[in-house]
Amino acid sequence: MKTIASKTAEYRASKSKGRSVAELLAPLDQLAANSTNLIANHKANFEVDGQTYCLPRYLFIGPRGGDEPIRVGIFATLNGNEPEGAHALTRFLRVLEANAEAATGYCLFIYPVCNPIGFEEGTSEAGRGREVTADFWDESDQPEAKLLRAEILFHSLNGGIVLRASSGIGGFHGIARGAIMTRHLVEPALEAAEQFLPLHNGVERQEGSLLSAPPGVRPRPFEIVLQSPKDAPTFLGECAFVTALHAILVEYRKFIAYARNI
Repeated sequence: MKTIASKTAEYRASKSKGRSVAELLAPLDQLAANSTNLIANHKANFEVDGQTYCLPRYLFIGPRGGDEPIRVGIFATLNGNEPEGAHALTRFLRVLEANAEAATGYCLFIYPVCNPIGFEEGTSEAGRGREVTADFWDESDQPEAKLLRAEILFHSLNGGIVLRASSGIGGFHGIARGAIMTRHLVEPALEAAEQFLPLHNGVERQEGSLLSAPPGVRPRPFEIVLQSPKDAPTFLGECAFVTALHAILVEYRKFIAYARNI
């Protein structure tokens, strides 16, 4: 007799036909195979209902630009039905591969598919029926969340950026935690993105913790969510993400340099 776990695994296998994480990330893997800056690492695994899944990870190492590299995590496809961020990250890394100087001083930890089960099933939820971000820093027992928490804590990120695609907004959008980062990072990012997409109703401030660090960590890493309208033309949406990300790298490098000279 089949167990509930085996039936669930069979159901997921049938649902995932035509939606493959490997196919989604094939362009990134090809880019990494021929790059001296981009490294692919698919050895972070987790298990749900007897099935083993992978959390795809990439590291882009920019030219040296100071004593300590700036460590920034970029996260996409937290909701499995939002692959737009993964496609945008492929374009973003291609741009950096052609112009690595844009990432001078950075180590970029890239997580293009944070919810591989949700992506393959075409749902927002992760393997256990909840979104990856639910109770993220409250010791969520979801395997995807546990693995992401371990990654974030291990790398001691200076900041985190989440890419989202939403059907509930009228234009490109930014959410930030804190007025300083809103002014210095998000506003320039939105100004850059506006050449490709109209903007939503300005910037919101997020006072709670997103992904970049557990509550109480000091100094606080910057935390930003960039959102593109779900119905935006694919090319324009990707370009908006790419230019916004580039603007954040430029402006944060300036911000760090200014802070060091105070």
